[in-house]
Amino acid sequence: MARRKDSPQKAAMREMMRDYLKNNDISIKDGTDVNSIMRDMMSVILEGALDEELDEELGYSKYDYRNKETDNSRNGHSSKTMHTSYGDMDVAIPRDRNGDYEPQLIKNIRIP
Repeated sequence: MARRKDSPQKAAMREMMRDYLKNNDISIKDGTDVNSIMRDMMSVILEGALDEELDEELGYSKYDYRNKETDNSRNGHSSKTMHTSYGDMDVAIPRDRNGDYEPQLIKNIRIP
């Protein structure tokens, strides 16, 4: 059976994964390998979304500090372990200097 036509986003993701597997000499032999890759992908996606969430909280993006209108700023990351059906996953949670940032995404997300 032929594969349905991918959306442009899915086609781009398919190409990115093909390159990732090839460039990192990764072969998938079983479900454990798939789970490991899924954990890595999910942590990268979550960390990017959390960085965007902090951008919104602070009102400026990471490298746009010239447009900063607050005395608060980024202050590194802390590690949090999330327990998922893919196994335990370490996620770098961004911090702000004033300690005001409370990540809503992690609070509201449930990964099966």
